Amino acid sequence: IWFTVVNSLNNGQDALRGGIYWWPRMFSLESYKAVFKNSDIFTAFAVTVVRTLIGTLTSVLFTAMVAYGLSKQYLWGRRVFMVIGVVTMFFGGGLIPTFLTYKQLGLLDNFWVYIWPMLFSFYNAVIFITFFRQLPMEMEESAKIDGANEFVIFLRIVFPLSMPVVATIALFNGVAHWNDYFSGVIYITNETWLTPIQTFLYRAVAEASSSTMMAKMPASVRMSVVTSTTIKLATMVVTTVPVVVIYPFLQKYFVKGMMLGSVKG
Repeated sequence: IWFTVVNSLNNGQDALRGGIYWWPRMFSLESYKAVFKNSDIFTAFAVTVVRTLIGTLTSVLFTAMVAYGLSKQYLWGRRVFMVIGVVTMFFGGGLIPTFLTYKQLGLLDNFWVYIWPMLFSFYNAVIFITFFRQLPMEMEESAKIDGANEFVIFLRIVFPLSMPVVATIALFNGVAHWNDYFSGVIYITNETWLTPIQTFLYRAVAEASSSTMMAKMPASVRMSVVTSTTIKLATMVVTTVPVVVIYPFLQKYFVKGMMLGSVKG
């Protein structure tokens, strides 16, 4: 990471000589100026932010609802549903069947291809189920005596009491949405307004030819001291900074989420 940051802050032509390890040899911000001159990066940021917000909210709510039902021993067919869920954790249909399914559903070149496939995760559901089983049954029983149905109990009692695990799953989903580049590469061909930031980064790094990358830059940039390598490094720094900055403050929730339900008193 330090190597990437230092070289992105160095003169591009000078960086080609190598030998830069701890500090920039010729400090320059031209690579970052070149990155931000490409307006597509702002669109990619916006797509990723909207996707992360919508995807996290919908996934947490949907997964929690399914897990609440599966946490009840009296649910008809519960064991069958659990077996099906466990199977999906280890086996998938493959890329080609998945692509054809998305095509039939009209999800190709569609923003919802980022949301619907990640709406439910059985791994996250297992964490929810473990937490829900630890809640006192007396609260639900008293609510039923007062006339509350399952939806009221879930929304007004169970879900508000589950904020620790909700925060954990929200973090899992948020990071997954932010870091996902594969969906944009495979299912999106309209690069103008549906490309997320990680796909933008992937395509920037994949363009190994300096002529290909530099041809997309303004003439003033092509005549400056930047190179395709320093532009790639600067793009990587820009796209990863948000998560790198936020993660240290949220790390305890990740650790708590992994340990949740593993020890019972």
